[in-house]
Amino acid sequence: MSGDHHHHHDHGHGHAHSPPQPDDKVHSYYQILSIALKELLIEKNVVTAAEVRRFIEARDSITPANGARVIARAWVDPAFRARLLEDANKAVGELGFEMTTARLVAVENTQEAHNVVVCTLCSCYPRDLLGLPPAWYKSRAYRARIVREPRAVLQEFGTELSDDVALHVHDSTADIRFLVLPRRPAGTQHMSEAELAALVTRDSMIGVTVLDQVA
Repeated sequence: MSGDHHHHHDHGHGHAHSPPQPDDKVHSYYQILSIALKELLIEKNVVTAAEVRRFIEARDSITPANGARVIARAWVDPAFRARLLEDANKAVGELGFEMTTARLVAVENTQEAHNVVVCTLCSCYPRDLLGLPPAWYKSRAYRARIVREPRAVLQEFGTELSDDVALHVHDSTADIRFLVLPRRPAGTQHMSEAELAALVTRDSMIGVTVLDQVA
């Protein structure tokens, strides 16, 4: 039986059957910090309120469809898949997704290994590819339990892994983000890249779920 592995990193910042809610104190702290920083930048004429508003709107408009495009390309293009696993920042840049503030690492699910992502101190997350993190990802319950009892947490998401599948838990930080490359569902051999992208879910790219076989 393969053991469960946790990959932890120093952070430079500070589950029941239904997904838990985010920790209110942590959420409120970062909200207050964000507002204070925004107001200071506007007061110092570094940016205008309109520029801040446009940036926020652009960030909020990002959806997991970006990440799904990356996954679908990796499924149909072995050379791109190899580049993604070797240098994810450079590979996603080929598709127009510029991630310059943090190192992106792609981790691949196989028959022998399954990967799941967490940020144990806050909610670091590849937002350029997946958009805003879900509430359960930011919750204290998920952040603590996925490290201690990952198989139990995955079961609550409906993901059952056999004992011979190694489970790796990757801890995101301010400097490094992870993207899970799910296994391509069986029965998709004749699907186009766009059709494949439509099958990819946000949760499969975090690693809490797997993609179902296509009939």
